Amino acid sequence: MILVHGGAGARAMSPRQRGCLAEALVAGYAVLRRGGPAVTAVEEAIRLLEGSGLFNAGTGSRRQLDGVRRMDAAIMDGHALRAGAVAAIERVRYPISVARLVMEKTGHVLVVGAPALRLARHCGAERAPSERREAPDPRAARRADRKTLRLYREMVRQRKAAMGTVGAVALDRDGNLAAGASTGGIAAMLPGRVGDSPLIGCGVYADNEVGGVSMTGWGESIIRIAAAKEIVDRLAAGASPELAARQTLGRMASRLKKARAEAGALVLAPDGRWAIRHTTARMSAGYFTGRGKPIVSDSFK
Repeated sequence: MILVHGGAGARAMSPRQRGCLAEALVAGYAVLRRGGPAVTAVEEAIRLLEGSGLFNAGTGSRRQLDGVRRMDAAIMDGHALRAGAVAAIERVRYPISVARLVMEKTGHVLVVGAPALRLARHCGAERAPSERREAPDPRAARRADRKTLRLYREMVRQRKAAMGTVGAVALDRDGNLAAGASTGGIAAMLPGRVGDSPLIGCGVYADNEVGGVSMTGWGESIIRIAAAKEIVDRLAAGASPELAARQTLGRMASRLKKARAEAGALVLAPDGRWAIRHTTARMSAGYFTGRGKPIVSDSFK
């Protein structure tokens, strides 16, 4: 079983995005069908989305206010609670694979910035299509210096656009769960901003005994309630995936301003029960059990 998402927001997904999500589901499930681990299925599905340029992740990542693309990603293996993540990494094609390198090649969980890029290069991670370092946009830099308040208003306005973060959760034939997420951030964000995607327990969490979660949406709100871990904790207390997601997203809306409770979740339990829930108008997502064709939609309310 595998679920994927391509972000939550107001925009309907395009036909190309729909097709890409279906391809990601097929690619991830192919790993599971041949007996591969859930963590590899999650990585393969997210790599396809990162490399497509159709989502705000990998090659399609948005620029920050200084004109540079910086990306975040995380992956977690529920078997032994291993996790790896990168934040503010530049010039790699597949941030999710670098996150897995952190998990498997180091004793750390999160590596950020230039050191993350050096680790990626050392381990032979694939470079972004253009190796030329993107020059900062001087107009954006001047606006950031002189018009900070206006830029934040712009950021709030652009929140209504599709977020575009990508993610996946999977369950393999050995009962292992995995979860992952990858993003280029949010519109008009300040350099150095880190969202929920690379933070274990916020954007992703996986535990074979309880369940796996991948979040998308307004990262600051997701971080404030540690949404992925809260969903898993509710599963541990006996809630179904549907109820755990609904209760957690509902608490986000009640504890935070409703306008900032923009989020979506993929939830997968060890027994194969699953849920896709979102508070936004739309969430591009889908699932595949291996029977028939993958199911992809932008509304799962």
